[in-house]
Amino acid sequence: MEYRKLGKSGLWVSALSLGSWLTFGKQVEDRTAEALMRTAYEKGVNFFDNAEIYSKGQSEVVMGQILKRMNWDRSTYMVSSKVFWGGDKPNQTGLMRKHIIEGCEAALKRFQLDYLDMFFCHRYDQRTPIEETVRAMETLIQQGKVLYWGTSEWSGAEIMEANMHARLLNMTPPSMEQPHYNMFTRNAVELDYLRPYHYGMGTTIWSPLASGLLTGKYNDGKIPGDTRLAMEGLEWLRDSTLLEERIEKVKKLTEFALDTGMTMSQMAIAWCLKNPNVSTVILGASKVSQLEENLKALEVVPLLTDEVMAKIEEILQNKPSRTWYV
Repeated sequence: MEYRKLGKSGLWVSALSLGSWLTFGKQVEDRTAEALMRTAYEKGVNFFDNAEIYSKGQSEVVMGQILKRMNWDRSTYMVSSKVFWGGDKPNQTGLMRKHIIEGCEAALKRFQLDYLDMFFCHRYDQRTPIEETVRAMETLIQQGKVLYWGTSEWSGAEIMEANMHARLLNMTPPSMEQPHYNMFTRNAVELDYLRPYHYGMGTTIWSPLASGLLTGKYNDGKIPGDTRLAMEGLEWLRDSTLLEERIEKVKKLTEFALDTGMTMSQMAIAWCLKNPNVSTVILGASKVSQLEENLKALEVVPLLTDEVMAKIEEILQNKPSRTWYV
């Protein structure tokens, strides 16, 4: 396993990590979730990602029970939660001080842990002053309940706003952002976050395989019944993922990956790892065999030479570019 600094913080995170969205407490049985975590940990993964909204909290309960059974040295792994969607009652959704503090306490109870290594603001809250959010996170850090706080799916401007307020208040600024990043979703990571990177922001990117599209399993236009895109309630994800233009590109990428000596999944993950601003790539998996294959992406990173990367860009035709106005 390779380990990378989380931005300019002192924290070392495995280049590949394991997330639980749509799997733990929902798509996979608890024993499968345990096998996935054990496999990841034995392969050197030290970061496990979660959120209060995942399976309405059950994902954190399952992960917490597994961690308790595994009894790993607490200093050898990291756990995250995200706060924003805690319920449907007033003050259960958003980034007001009340929900941030209560959301953290609830996550710790579900995990059966004393502290969270990372705590993310799951979306930007336009209704709550950013200063209130920053102060609430500082309280949790001072109490030792959170070690690093960050954002998820915020714009570069919103992240800089939080950074500015934290520095003006002499408080801890956000250390990381968790953005959607893959071959088809690139603008935020490659363009919008250029300034936050300068101030030391790390990234824990999610959906490197574009919800399975970049595995090549949808190349024939069919949706296997055991995939997340076949799950009830995820029609929005299926419709935004299975676009004809993207499938045609994946077909070309799949052929190119095999000719280059790797699977489509491995090439897509390795492509994300090539970005120096990516601290860790969060993998999602419903089978141990799937996770083991994707963990091998680290081994094929050297195959992504300048020539190979250029060929990928030739197929994708979607590299972000900045337009300067004088």
